[in-house]
Amino acid sequence: MRSFGFLSFGHYGPVPGSRVRTAGDMLKQTIELAEGADEIGVNGAYVRVHHFARQAASPIPLLTAMAARTKRIEVGTGVIDMRYENPLYLAEEAAALDYIADGRVALGVSRGSPETALRGYEAFGYTGSQDPRGADIARDKFDLFMRAVEGETLVEADPKMSPPGRLAIEPQSPGLRDRIWWGAGGMDSAEQTGRMGLNLMSSTLLTEATGEPLDVLQRKQIDTFRNAYREAGHTGKPRVSVSRSVFPIVTEQDELYFGLRGGGPRSEAQDQIGVIDGIRSTFGKTYADTPDRLIEQLLADEAVMAADTLMLTIPNQLGPEYNLHILESFAKHVAPALGWKPNTEGPAEGDAV
Repeated sequence: MRSFGFLSFGHYGPVPGSRVRTAGDMLKQTIELAEGADEIGVNGAYVRVHHFARQAASPIPLLTAMAARTKRIEVGTGVIDMRYENPLYLAEEAAALDYIADGRVALGVSRGSPETALRGYEAFGYTGSQDPRGADIARDKFDLFMRAVEGETLVEADPKMSPPGRLAIEPQSPGLRDRIWWGAGGMDSAEQTGRMGLNLMSSTLLTEATGEPLDVLQRKQIDTFRNAYREAGHTGKPRVSVSRSVFPIVTEQDELYFGLRGGGPRSEAQDQIGVIDGIRSTFGKTYADTPDRLIEQLLADEAVMAADTLMLTIPNQLGPEYNLHILESFAKHVAPALGWKPNTEGPAEGDAV
């Protein structure tokens, strides 16, 4: 692990105790959090994308504002649900964002996670899926998105408006392809991600349930990805990220929120087996402890140490001030022992295969 960032679900609503009452609160606070994290030296600011829910939904305007207000931090998604997207418009937006961010983009995309709406993407106008989960249209859209990002000419020019020939989308941002990530939930999707020569995002769950711990399964997923990347003939330095819930307990308030006496996640420090999308899956545990114990636990986490980037899921409802405290505590007391390099030392890189 050489870099870390925060991953916000962007929850908001009139819930008792929440500092994020409205969508406006959420958006402005996420920008504020990115600014503060940038100053601390945090490497990444990432947002989840969900629809028909009181969570972050339309990421490009938010990421653009974050990029414009920061200097070094990477901005990105974990992940954009391709079922809901117009692939060509997304390619245009991604290129514009990449220019504004000066290449500080980690655009995570995938089929998407389960949504609150039943086949909600059809309400967006995207019909024709034969798959109950919409995976078929997500893949087709992603293929078209990547063709557009790579500059392929996709439509015939109108001879009344321009010289004969075919046209690509504009703008085109050189190197954007290298900043596209696929959110892989299992071994097969990780292998396909490697074959495509993309970067790999792995979450706090995996659609495998062998009885092995999540970090062991995820390490196998990472190895599968890297082997497929190499065997496909790619020669770059692919990035790999994993997500974890990590809370250093350094104050009484931390203990109240996350310690055992507060009924917090110290009592939930084991991986769990559950079902998502009808598939038995392994869900990762929460790490909440004193910094010295967190260092020991995370050094033993095979996936965290195999990845170049760790995404810390944050309780955004507690507001930017407290979440900056979490990030600063991790940066000061835990991350250096794991191999962390702050954003002042340059952008994060993957491992050569």
